[in-house]
Amino acid sequence: MILIAPSQRRELLRRTRTVAVVGASGNRLRPSYTVFSYLRRQAEFTVTPINPSLTDIDGITAYPSLRAYAAEHGPPDLVDVFRKPSDVAGVVEEAIAVHAPAIWFQYGVINDAAIALADGAAMDVVVDRCLKVEHARFVGGLSMAGLNSGVITSRRP
Repeated sequence: MILIAPSQRRELLRRTRTVAVVGASGNRLRPSYTVFSYLRRQAEFTVTPINPSLTDIDGITAYPSLRAYAAEHGPPDLVDVFRKPSDVAGVVEEAIAVHAPAIWFQYGVINDAAIALADGAAMDVVVDRCLKVEHARFVGGLSMAGLNSGVITSRRP
């Protein structure tokens, strides 16, 4: 089912404990690193990078594929996808093969065929949303309209 309502996404995150970040990067300037780093600091999640080019990110073991991760840990509760839209059909097929119940396509990761494939496999699907932003919003770090931290401002001190 494609999760459109904020309440549906909140419920998905409430029941999620393990997150596999496909396409996580060790480059601190990449959004996939920022999201991975944020999520691993959240007590409720165990976050694992999936990237065949890396052995670890900040000391966290990286796996070359979802299959390799699932062989050792079982299916992740959520697969967070940072890949080019043209590459995500394979990610969805692998997520289905390891019986992952949910998949999250980050901003700009839109592939209609892959989305339909995940939806047709009865996975919970989030499209064109940032997992970090949504989590922060649900735990009070962001409001529906944007940042609500009281720290970021355009005014000089």
